[in-house]
This record gives sequence, C-alpha cells and structure tokens, in this order.
Amino acid sequence: MRSGSTKSSIATWTDRLRAAALSPVDPAGLVAFRVLFGLLAAFGAARFLWLGWVERSFVQPTFFFHYWGFDWVEPLSATGMRALFATMIVCGVLIALGALYRLASATFFLVFTYVELIDVTNYLNHYYLLSLLALLVTALPLHRAYSVDAWLRPGLALGRFPAWWSWVLRGQVATVYFYAAIAKATADWLLHGQPLGIWLASRGDVPLVGPLLEQPWLPLAMSWGGFLYDLTIWIWLLVPRTRPFAYLAVLGFHGAVGLLFPIGMFPWIMVIATTVFFAPEWPRRLLGALGRRTEAPAPSGAAPRLGPLAVLLALHVAVQVLVPLRAFAYGGNVLWHEQGMRWSWRVMAREKNGSVTFRVRARGWSRERLVSPSDYLTPVQEREMVTQPDLILQLAHHVRDELRARGLEDVEVRVDARASLNGRPMAPFVDPEVDLAAIEDSLRPAAWILPAPSGPPPHLTPRAVAVGAR
Repeated sequence: MRSGSTKSSIATWTDRLRAAALSPVDPAGLVAFRVLFGLLAAFGAARFLWLGWVERSFVQPTFFFHYWGFDWVEPLSATGMRALFATMIVCGVLIALGALYRLASATFFLVFTYVELIDVTNYLNHYYLLSLLALLVTALPLHRAYSVDAWLRPGLALGRFPAWWSWVLRGQVATVYFYAAIAKATADWLLHGQPLGIWLASRGDVPLVGPLLEQPWLPLAMSWGGFLYDLTIWIWLLVPRTRPFAYLAVLGFHGAVGLLFPIGMFPWIMVIATTVFFAPEWPRRLLGALGRRTEAPAPSGAAPRLGPLAVLLALHVAVQVLVPLRAFAYGGNVLWHEQGMRWSWRVMAREKNGSVTFRVRARGWSRERLVSPSDYLTPVQEREMVTQPDLILQLAHHVRDELRARGLEDVEVRVDARASLNGRPMAPFVDPEVDLAAIEDSLRPAAWILPAPSGPPPHLTPRAVAVGAR
C-alpha cells in the first residue's frame, strides 16, 4: 500500500513539474535577454578589433598553445582573423534583431568557440561563459517573438514562451555562481583574505576609496562577502520578494569589481545574464513605469512541447554541473597544479606568478644549454605559461620538435620552474629531473608537478605590496 502511495506521489510531482515547465509565459523577458546578449556579443568583438587585440592574440604569436584534444585548431591569416571578428559583430546585431536568427546565432557560437580554441593563453572564464550562452541562444528559438524573423514570417511567431526556456538559462547562470563560491571555500580566501589582500593593497591610488582599500580588515571582510554573494545570489534572484534587492546587489557587486580589477567584460556579461531570473514580463513593467505602456501579445502558435531539445538542454545543464567537479578528482591544490582548473568557474580565485627556464640536452652536445621562453612566446603568452604546467609541457615539446627538425637526436628537455601562489615565496613547481620531452600530456594526474608549498600565505601590508609592485 505504501509503495503504491509513493508511486502516486512521484507521478503527481512529475505531472506538476511538467505542467510548470510547459506553462506559457510572457516572452518579453527572454526577448530582452536576446537583444542584450546580441548587442554585448557585437560590442565585445568590435572592442577586440578596435583595441588591436586580434593582432596581439592571433597574428603576432608564432606559437600557439592547444587544448588537449584540439591540436588541429590553428589561426587563419591576419585578414582571416579580422574577418571572423567582423562576422561576430554582424551576427551579434542579427541576434539582437532576431533576423536570420538561427544562422546568426549558430555562426556566432561556432566562430567565437573556434577563436577561443586557438590559444589556451586566451582562456578566461567569461569567454567560456559567453560561448555556453551562445550555444543556449542557438538552441532556444528566442526569435519567435518581437523579431524580424517573426515579422517576415507571421506563422513563426509565438505569443507565449514555455517557462522551461528560462529555467535552462537560469540553471547555467546559477551553476557559474555556485562553483565560483566553491572555488572560494579555501583557507587562503576565508581565513587569510588572499588574494584580495594583494589586489586591494595595490589599488591604494584609486580616487576617494584608495585609503579604504588599504585597511587591513577589508580583504577578509570582502573575501567573505564575495563568497556569500556567489553562494546565495542566485537563490535571492529566484525569490520574487528578494529579487529587486538581489539585482541591486548584482549591479553593486559587479560594478565595484569592474572598477577595481581589470577583468574585461565579465561584469557586463553577468549583469545581463542575471536578467533571466526576472519575471517574464519585466520589460513591459519597466516601460510602464517610464510611461510607455505596452500590451502582451495574444497567445498564438503551437507552444513547443517537451521533446528532444528539452532533453538535450537538460543534459547540457547536467554536464555543466558535473564538469567542474573533476578538479576534486585530482586531489591536492588545484590552484597550484591547475589540473581541472579550467571550465570549473574558479573566478578570481588566486594570484599566481612564476619563472621558467628550459634546460636542453642532445646527442653530440658537450653541455646542457638554456632556452628562454621569450624566444618563442609573446609577453602575454609567457605570463600565462609560467603558471600552468600543461603549457610548460607543450612548450617543452615544441622545443624538442624544433631541435629534432634540425637533425638532433636524443633530445631531452628539463625545466627550472618556480611559482608563487597568493603571495607565498617562490617554490619549485615542476620536477627539474623529469625529461618533459618524454612525457605525453593526458587527463591523468601529472606526477611531474611538485606538491604545493604548505603553510599559510604571508600577511602583506599595503606598503610591502606597493614596494613589491615597483
């Protein structure tokens, strides 16, 4: 009897969940997200062209670091790379207008993802997020209301969107925030206020708030504030009563972060992405408050059912929940060994720098020779490489292959690599006795990476940070 009751309860809960997922809602909110996303995508690509970053990132380098499994991805010519960014600008505008939507959104996703796969040193969490949002924008037909496509093809138009479209986007954004909080649940962050202590003390010259940023109690207070914000903000955004205050917190938090730290488009992306938590009719309410009342479109068209697309998008969210967990499978300090660091939303979680020199041997050489990474890399690439072991390994292989191409045999490449994490003294990073030329990159734990130094980070005074910066 109890078993039958349990099954009945599960069936009832499933029916309610299905009904809620398919419930028709005002499309205005998701349309606003589509417009804002498209404009942001176009602006970001234009910014890259305007600031000369296309040349810096894809034209000037002579060597590119590849993601594991994507060794085949190579850049186009200088003209070709500029054309790709121009294409992204056009696609962003078309997405905003809802014109040629499917073609524009799919093209933007493919081009942007290809560009990001060219060189690992260009990886940023918000680029990854933009690629994921572009994929979801491509999958969800957000052009079926208030769009050029719906105007030209009235049969395409929908007067209501199913609620689950918003759920998918909310799940993606909530995942980012949740794992950003998990990344901050460390002793360095919560007990020692690092690396915020380093960053804030170096910003003492900021007008008006500079002296406040140098207060010794502030890093720990802000560290806890950032942790609690990431851990709970998506919950407050889900609750209608707390949503207005939560969004003010979003604006304040990301505004302050954007002003204090050079993290590019990330604040803007999050400010726009969190609008998916709003009530579906929020643009209409906003216009009404501004004295421009609009009526919701009458329900029209067949509402999309839960089908293969819904299953695929649910799988996408599940993958996004699981992938960041792989960092814990490696053990140790992921901020040090970096295995599992990417794609796990460890946003602003560490301050790390280092130095690397390669030691090369070959048959016929009477002594070991030193090779500087600057012989192969741009300054930006070198700055990223010295703190990421898999990139050190890739460059070691490149040095090996170059020497082999010259006819040398029995090439061995070792490295003197040291790194500093969150202000700690420089420590050996890679086993200097291991021949990296004989090591193949893989997803297995890398035994050639030395353990992270033990002990807490130092307590750095603002004056010490300022002197160190000079």
